[in-house]
Amino acid sequence: MQQRPTSLLGAAGVQAADAVIVLAASVLAGIDAAAGQSYQKGSGIALTLIGLGTAAALAWVALGLYRARRWSRTPAALTQLFVGIVGIYLVQGHRYAWGIPSLVLACAGFALLLTPASLRALAARRPGDGPGTGAPSQAAPRPAPGQRPGQARVPSAAKNPAAGNPAGGKPAAKNAAAKNAAAKNAAAKNAAGKNAAAKNPAGGKPAAKNPAAKLRSSGKRPARG
Repeated sequence: MQQRPTSLLGAAGVQAADAVIVLAASVLAGIDAAAGQSYQKGSGIALTLIGLGTAAALAWVALGLYRARRWSRTPAALTQLFVGIVGIYLVQGHRYAWGIPSLVLACAGFALLLTPASLRALAARRPGDGPGTGAPSQAAPRPAPGQRPGQARVPSAAKNPAAGNPAGGKPAAKNAAAKNAAAKNAAAKNAAGKNAAAKNPAGGKPAAKNPAAKLRSSGKRPARG
């Protein structure tokens, strides 16, 4: 476990002292309300309950500082700011017994909380920190339509040309062009065959195999039997 700096432990002690002061003030307010010395009994009871809840919250923040939890940094700073403001009002109201200790605690808490050692200790991520602290984690990719969350994504034919033609690994466009070229060659061969048949209308047989046509072309008559 990493050792906590002394300044951070001091800030936790100041935060705990603030909690003790609020708890003492709440207990005194409760005693005054029970003795009938409060302006209104109902408001005295409500003020006592609010003070007790505030003291518990301050004690929880002090525990977070002692454990070097990152979430406790902002509540601790706001606590010292509030204690300093209350101390100023108490000094102005000539209540030095409460005002001066409040100002001293506020200044000491700010000084110990904002030291470089305390800031480094609070900036480090620990197992007790919330999910929103520390370095952001990489979001998992969304599954494709029709794909289960745990199933691996299969590359489409548009992104992977070999997926569309697994036999040869060639794109589908090249295969289509080859088929068109073969069709054109077949059409050319058929046209050549038709031209040859038009030049030889006598059954499609060559002139050498037709003696009668050869004699007619030479002007001789065939011999009669």
